[in-house]
Amino acid sequence: MTHYTKGKKLRIAIDAMGGDFAPAEIVKGAIMGARELKAEIILTGIVPDIEREVAKHKVDGITYRIVEATDVIRDGQEAAYEVFKKPKNSISIAAKMVKDGEADVMVSAGNTGACMVAAMQHFGMLPGLDRPMIGGAFLGLAPRTVLLDMGAVVGAQPYHMVNFAVAGTVYVRSFMGIENPTVGLLNVGAEEGKGNELAKAAYPLLKKSGLNFIGNVEGMDIPLGKANVIVCDGFVGNIIIKFCEGIGRTATKWLDKELKDSVDSSVLKNTNDKLYKLLSPATAMGGGPMWGVGGVACVAHGAADASQIVGTMRQAKLALESDFVGKLKAELERIQGLVNQQ
Repeated sequence: MTHYTKGKKLRIAIDAMGGDFAPAEIVKGAIMGARELKAEIILTGIVPDIEREVAKHKVDGITYRIVEATDVIRDGQEAAYEVFKKPKNSISIAAKMVKDGEADVMVSAGNTGACMVAAMQHFGMLPGLDRPMIGGAFLGLAPRTVLLDMGAVVGAQPYHMVNFAVAGTVYVRSFMGIENPTVGLLNVGAEEGKGNELAKAAYPLLKKSGLNFIGNVEGMDIPLGKANVIVCDGFVGNIIIKFCEGIGRTATKWLDKELKDSVDSSVLKNTNDKLYKLLSPATAMGGGPMWGVGGVACVAHGAADASQIVGTMRQAKLALESDFVGKLKAELERIQGLVNQQ
């Protein structure tokens, strides 16, 4: 992978086939993002499908090219098997372009497992990590709080919690400008000694990590923004973010039904839009970097539309220019040294 210099034209490899609304929304978002960020875009996927979508948009002043992929990995398929069985899939080709120095970052709204495997294969893992992590800000009511893990690491071990805390701390410093973020361990009670075996074993590791660990936090503390970084097993984290997304959808439908006869339709729509973003802000941000791999791979929500692809491209640019990967590598090495001291 080549070294990126800030100020240089950013090259973004985009999996045009990944996501519920691909390739239409992905291509539209890629073109919008290229114009906004003044970036070069490389669209990977089925060439005739991509060309058909590109033709619907004005591309004057935009630098773009299309790179053929003969295969597409869909949700529901066995990610690791499919990535290795079909190496010319649109996700792997985007990752390989970054590895080969033809692109600086990659973006995909496709199969998350396939993104993880492709990133591990082409970028490698940072020292001390055995698999990538996924996390970020997910609740508009608590915009300065990030959650890890959101589903990449199901069945986490205690040392994973420390890795989550380190990654979250570096993310908050790099993306939110908070120098000394607070870290909380998601649990069923605030007192030390509470929880299952994972929580009980992770607590002392976090305590000796040298991070700004404030102890256990409970579910009700998330919307209150009690900690900047909240760590939990990916099984729990994924349930939380999808629960919040469901609440967002249900609440807006409920308001539509209850207030449609008493509130002006434009006011109601504006209120619902704001409410949904407060409860499901992934719709606004789009996506974020996969943490722990040796390059910038940003994953968007599978239901991402064009605006969310643009948001993910912004996150990719910020991750690269802030040297997120380099800072995470250095901090992981430092914290792992502290935790491993006898």
